[in-house]
Amino acid sequence: MNHVDHTVSANGTTHTADPALRDPREVIREEMAMQRPVLRALADGPLTLPAIAACLGRPSEEVVYWVMGMRRYGLVQEDGDADDDGYFAYTATAQGLRRGGRP
Repeated sequence: MNHVDHTVSANGTTHTADPALRDPREVIREEMAMQRPVLRALADGPLTLPAIAACLGRPSEEVVYWVMGMRRYGLVQEDGDADDDGYFAYTATAQGLRRGGRP
């Protein structure tokens, strides 16, 4: 019998955990290694999280950890308002460009 994990959100809805998703601790460990690829993806202009994920060939669920970490340390920033789907576009900051945002 297959084991399926269910989580209950704050509003009481139940979600099935995707067994294909990696442990968040594994994803977070890759943050430093993924900074340069994320910054290179942003070198040509602002991108949303799904667009960055597509450029990197990685799941959005992983990219969000890396981009939010980079935002915290001033390497990327939001560029304007959220789009119709609720995604902000992100752009490399001057510090991010110095760190490796240009190929």
